[in-house]
Amino acid sequence: MPSNARATHLTRRGLLAAGGALGLGAALAACGTKSQEGAASGGSQKTGPWKFTDDRGTAVETKSTPKNIVAFTGMAAALKDFGIEVKGVFGPTYIEDPKTKERTPDVQAGDLDITKVKVIGNVWGEFKIEEYLKLNPDVLITDMWEKNDLWYVPAEQKDKILKVAPSVALWASDKSMPSVLQRHADLAASLGADVKTKQILADKARFEAAAERVRQAAKGKKDIKVLIGSGSPDLFYVSTPVRPTDTLYFQELGLNIIVPDKLDQGGWFEGLSWENVDKYKADVILLDNRTSALQPEALKAKPTWAALPAVKAGQVFPRVTEPIYSYAKCAPLLEDLAKALENAKKVA
Repeated sequence: MPSNARATHLTRRGLLAAGGALGLGAALAACGTKSQEGAASGGSQKTGPWKFTDDRGTAVETKSTPKNIVAFTGMAAALKDFGIEVKGVFGPTYIEDPKTKERTPDVQAGDLDITKVKVIGNVWGEFKIEEYLKLNPDVLITDMWEKNDLWYVPAEQKDKILKVAPSVALWASDKSMPSVLQRHADLAASLGADVKTKQILADKARFEAAAERVRQAAKGKKDIKVLIGSGSPDLFYVSTPVRPTDTLYFQELGLNIIVPDKLDQGGWFEGLSWENVDKYKADVILLDNRTSALQPEALKAKPTWAALPAVKAGQVFPRVTEPIYSYAKCAPLLEDLAKALENAKKVA
């Protein structure tokens, strides 16, 4: 689930700032705004008119197959796994060490070579239109967590940005993971990728095998209660499983996931004060792994967190809250989940 990018809204955009904007600010305080030099070429040899109907129901058409692609970082990483390269990215792409200025890839960058794509925005609200124009984009591609809401495209700049090139948006919520993966494969294929290579078919088979392993593990651990959480300095967010694509699929596979009873207005999560963080009794916690959220080391400073049964039992596992939607990246998520379930004990 997206976290709070706007602290004033407890909505699905609600969890980037409230879910750890202070932690994000500290980690990225020294991040420069200079974009990366160099750009990867498109992976497609396809030519001629292009048309793709995205998840808004919008039929996007261009006179030729897009080569100059600019995409949200996670989308770019997924397209790369399917065989399509992009020229520019926006969204969490790198973390810069405040002392050495060395840049390392953000978790959402996947296998992208962050030195070979133009980074036109690395944090929430940053989208350098001038740099975007220089890329001469044929299409902009991003995720969609709410209908017609383009992820990491700043609302105040949206009209200007969308005048430059057509946009494509694919669901990152409200649909189960297998269907979302298929849509990303469909998009890559439309752009000229061969999505039936031996490697991609092997990755898909691995994903399906991992899903079955989760199903069997869940069947044997029906009494294990799983909580989906994200930590911020002031609040702990308990996510509903029914909107994010991953947790919706986990639930379909049989996981006993806690459903919070007082959701925010967007229907994504319930924010708990740290004094009330034990409201829901969980045996396993799947914790938001993004740089915008507090990680286990930082959470040690919260006494009420340390007292939770799942924490004391060492049954807190990272959750890739914004998956990279390729079979290569989603298969390991299921394998890790299956292993966690197989070894989990009833502690709450």
